Amino acid sequence: MASLKNIFNSRTEKDGDFFLELKRILGFKPKDISFYEVAFTHRSTNEKNSEGEPQNYERMEFLGDAMLSSVIAAHLFKKVPGGNEGYLTKMRSKVVSREHLNELGRDLELIKYVKTTIPIEQFGGNIHGNVFEALVGAIYLDRGYGYCEKFINKRVIKPYVDIEKLEGKVISYKSLFIEWCQKHKKNFKFAVYEDTGNDTLKHFAVKLILEEETVGKARATSKKKAEESAAKRAYYKLQVRIDGETA
Repeated sequence: MASLKNIFNSRTEKDGDFFLELKRILGFKPKDISFYEVAFTHRSTNEKNSEGEPQNYERMEFLGDAMLSSVIAAHLFKKVPGGNEGYLTKMRSKVVSREHLNELGRDLELIKYVKTTIPIEQFGGNIHGNVFEALVGAIYLDRGYGYCEKFINKRVIKPYVDIEKLEGKVISYKSLFIEWCQKHKKNFKFAVYEDTGNDTLKHFAVKLILEEETVGKARATSKKKAEESAAKRAYYKLQVRIDGETA
């Protein structure tokens, strides 16, 4: 029975416990707990409603993403009256980046309440952010926009949104590097080279070449991740030049 319990990770033994945990996380009482049950259900359970429609957090995640973007956009619009559209869009992207949403989900330990038939250890890091977005979507359906705003203000804006720090935060070294190269008409390319690693999981080895000079190398489980890591290493190698010429 113990192994079965680990495989099928239930939110809690009793709905009452789940309600109390939700109340603690949200900071207010949920009205309709069924929205939150869906928000914490992984598609591996194959749960369906009476109409035969899938009941898992993926649709809630879509809705929560929109709510987060809306509330953060409104906050930045009020907080930075001199910011133009490009500046506000970039700042919002930093707040709702996948990395940041995963951090928020981990901080709240939301994965503990996910109902799934897959062992938690097998999930990638994005599960934390996905469930956080689904939770926001459930709040909107349960209590409306005002409570969504209240929750995001408490859990995201107050503890994490510091305008000055966000201005200096880089969300994509690859984008920053490409932008710098295009602005200054510099030739660059990402090249996949032979990976001699003995990892069980396939890795991609990428080098970033700037004007025929290799300025960064990296290995990762995806080409995209390897390119981002190589760009990050190149950025720190050329930081004085890049910062000076993008200022």
